[in-house]
Amino acid sequence: MSEPRIGRILKDFAPGAGNPRNSEGAFLKRKDGTLLFVFSRFVGASDRDHATANIAAVRSSDGGETWSEPEDLFTSAGHEAVNIMSVSLMRMRNGDIGLFYLVRKTFSDMRMILRRSADEGRTWSDFTVCMPRQGYFVVNNDRAVRLSTGRIVLPAAEHVVTRAPDGGLCYSRALSTFFLSDDDGRTWRESCEMVTLSGIASPIGLQEPGVVELKNGILQSWARTDLGRQYQFSSRDGGDTWSPAVPSRFWSPISPLSVKRLPDGRLFAVWNPVPQYETRAETGNGGRTPLVYALSADEGRSWTPARAIEDDPFCGYCYTAIYVEDDHVLLAYCAGDARTDGQCLNRLRIVHIDQGEMVT
Repeated sequence: MSEPRIGRILKDFAPGAGNPRNSEGAFLKRKDGTLLFVFSRFVGASDRDHATANIAAVRSSDGGETWSEPEDLFTSAGHEAVNIMSVSLMRMRNGDIGLFYLVRKTFSDMRMILRRSADEGRTWSDFTVCMPRQGYFVVNNDRAVRLSTGRIVLPAAEHVVTRAPDGGLCYSRALSTFFLSDDDGRTWRESCEMVTLSGIASPIGLQEPGVVELKNGILQSWARTDLGRQYQFSSRDGGDTWSPAVPSRFWSPISPLSVKRLPDGRLFAVWNPVPQYETRAETGNGGRTPLVYALSADEGRSWTPARAIEDDPFCGYCYTAIYVEDDHVLLAYCAGDARTDGQCLNRLRIVHIDQGEMVT
């Protein structure tokens, strides 16, 4: 196993018999200092997004150097659902651990739920549904954000189910919307406005949005598109209303961008730039290599040149979870090799990067 261009691999959750895919996770530090990592653990024979998956957890008492064996927390069968996946973790205001994940009931009903744990993840409450209306809402892993006001924001892409000419199901292009809670996740409402690619020919729309709060309180959001780059839009009222979507500086294929703030105040972005196929073969990974990062010290107005984390042309890297400490960052992302793992989503990797390694 080769090491990344920057950082070092701590753990690979490789696919295997009866476990064809491990993907999309999130980190949280428990009160005793141990790390909790929760992710989507697929079971059975299929690795498709709608295949059977469980929500599994591992723990580390040495900063992520070693991890416990995966333990299933919740199952698709327990929800009477087609699938459960895409985890976010958050420390709630009363000290509980908040566990968010998607429950796909049908191909027209997928919503995020929130469970709480008052004993650091040993037991969990019944769930609260975070989307007040039925719909097919995609929320990526590690996307739940708490604002400086205390509000919780869940960025979502809604896909409306329609009928194809042959009578089969298909989805409309995605609209970005936001679900908001001002009482620590007890009740939820939807933003006043949705965001669309108005007047632009795009079959997929604004998919897999994320959000980060800037120091001036403005929310900066972004979404992947099929237009060769991420599009961005902003809110000045905590996520209720949004500016029109415009192209961002992040060139990318149809693959997600992740952004979080470092302890020193800089923004840290991880994404896939558009590959140069004139000099690089397409190997069936959807353009999701290399995986790069950049830093911004001025609230996203400018960014350092991108630096590669991983760049194996036969692998794909995506759906990054970011955990930040004072002197290092842990990243968890899909890192499958099409030659051995079937597809890039099937292998999940945890990498340690010392902040001193990051070129500014």
